[in-house]
Amino acid sequence: MTRKILAAGLAAGFLLSACASRLVRSLDPESREFLSKVRFIVTRGERQAFLQLPPTERLAFIQEFWKKRDPTPETEENEYQDTYFKRIEEANLLFRDGNEPGWIQDRGRIYILLGPPTNRETYPRGITFYGKPTEIWYYGYFPIWFVDEAWSGTYRLDPDSAQQLAEIMSVQMYLKPLVATEKGALEFTADIIKQDDGTPVARIGVPYAKIWFNAEGEKLVATLTLSLDLRDAKEAKVWSHRRDYGIELTEEELADAMSKDYLLEIPITAPQGDYLLRVELRSSADETVARKTIPLKIN
Repeated sequence: MTRKILAAGLAAGFLLSACASRLVRSLDPESREFLSKVRFIVTRGERQAFLQLPPTERLAFIQEFWKKRDPTPETEENEYQDTYFKRIEEANLLFRDGNEPGWIQDRGRIYILLGPPTNRETYPRGITFYGKPTEIWYYGYFPIWFVDEAWSGTYRLDPDSAQQLAEIMSVQMYLKPLVATEKGALEFTADIIKQDDGTPVARIGVPYAKIWFNAEGEKLVATLTLSLDLRDAKEAKVWSHRRDYGIELTEEELADAMSKDYLLEIPITAPQGDYLLRVELRSSADETVARKTIPLKIN
């Protein structure tokens, strides 16, 4: 059962990665090419940050992306970057069969992330008389099986190797350079407007570009928790508001909204007087918090 769960989890991860890659369709060709080539090593935070950048800042991001992974930053050569792209070229040469470029196939992905296996056994006619084309790669003591179920030249990771895959993925994470996940700071504007009847309204504007979204199926979702506390001169709470606001968008809708604000307007009920309105906004997706305090006079 554990092996099946591990296999399903890894497969789900790969599918999520494929789904997330569709977010780059609105980018320029150079930016799409960058995100495509680094798909195996870019962090979720880096990907989202890059998608939110204006075009003029993307080149600097790419340069910093590789600089953070340079094992010897004091030299001109970036060994990590050179090795990564060299393995992509090698994967394309080694795994030319199938209907995808070699570096995108399962064998190519493992080759790029972990390098050549310690030992590689190939069985182009199958291990048994009725078997399918099979390859077994060894990294130390761990065998990784690839099987060409359709005899098409495309070898897939065998789900029965789930435990070994889990170990390999663990090694993969160990071998990656330690790169901080840079989460964009949660930001918002807060001001007071009045309704026609004079009722004060707290208007909160959150730039969509500063909201952390998670992929759930074909949707991008986020939850913002807004807390408002109205206090008098003695710090006594006279009114409060707390609510979760769920946001659900398609990729296209988010792309259109990136230059806009997600607006919330909350009517405030309180007697006449001078107050301080304390505003707290929290994102459940990345656990970031932003706070502001604004004066409020109710006549």
